[in-house]
Amino acid sequence: MEMIQYKTIFPIFLISLSLIVPLTQATDVKYCNGKTDYDVKVKAVEISPNPVERGKPATFSIFATAGEAISGGKLVIEVAYFGWHIHSETHDLCEETTCPVSDGEFVVSHSQVLPGYTPPGSYSLKMKMYDGKNHELTCIGFDFSIGFASPITDS
Repeated sequence: MEMIQYKTIFPIFLISLSLIVPLTQATDVKYCNGKTDYDVKVKAVEISPNPVERGKPATFSIFATAGEAISGGKLVIEVAYFGWHIHSETHDLCEETTCPVSDGEFVVSHSQVLPGYTPPGSYSLKMKMYDGKNHELTCIGFDFSIGFASPITDS
């Protein structure tokens, strides 16, 4: 009898796990120049939801470590769609995390809503972080997807 319950519960557990794990997986991150010893080391990037949904908020969280305190700076973001540069934006670092950033671990988090007309597919993002003196602290790249589901429109 116990074996029958195990055979019934285990598939349900696996299905549940398969639904939860994709929501918590980190995105593969690569440094722009693998030979550079950046002052800020990026541990992981999490995107929620993943894939990104058009017309709904998406949050990009970058988990990093700083060797020394950072009093301010900027983030420069470039986005490409199937390899074609399509968008650039610059953000104040202190609007995306708490400043001053202490040495050690910190998180940079940016949320935005992509327009409903954003094409679905594969995108790549390159992010450079600069301090207040315009010294490049890190440069990373990662891929993300925008889903094919239709956006919900207001009537």
